[in-house]
Amino acid sequence: MSGGIQLDNANPVVFEKSGARQLTASEEDEDVHDPIDDREIFDLIRSINDPEHPLSLEELNVVEQIRIKVNDTESTVGIEFTPTIPHCSMATLIGLSIKVKLLRSLPNRFKVDVQITPGSHASEEAVNKQLADKERVAAALENSALLEVVNQCLTTRSA
Repeated sequence: MSGGIQLDNANPVVFEKSGARQLTASEEDEDVHDPIDDREIFDLIRSINDPEHPLSLEELNVVEQIRIKVNDTESTVGIEFTPTIPHCSMATLIGLSIKVKLLRSLPNRFKVDVQITPGSHASEEAVNKQLADKERVAAALENSALLEVVNQCLTTRSA
């Protein structure tokens, strides 16, 4: 129990963070077209905070670079995330946080699709349906209490 609240996963397994990517000169040159790739997307979402624990989604292995598919030419980003337990009640909130981070960070031309890794959650179909519904996502972000929680997940923690 944390502050009187029952956690879904009180003792999650913590994974080691991958190192920072070294940027090339062409990636730093604003005049050179640099296609967005899976590592760039991973770098955007890896530090998102878990809503229940003082850990990042990368540390909990909820997001992995191998579960990111980017097509810069077609302006599509597809992400699968894996909740730490099959009955995670925070799965929709985690997916919403990933989606919001990418919508705020990527050029408007990108279509962002966020889904649960197949077979990793009991309510996979329902959560995926919510995350794919533009109207439901927009309505969720109009809820000030929910938006505040999403923003907390997206706030960079000091080390």
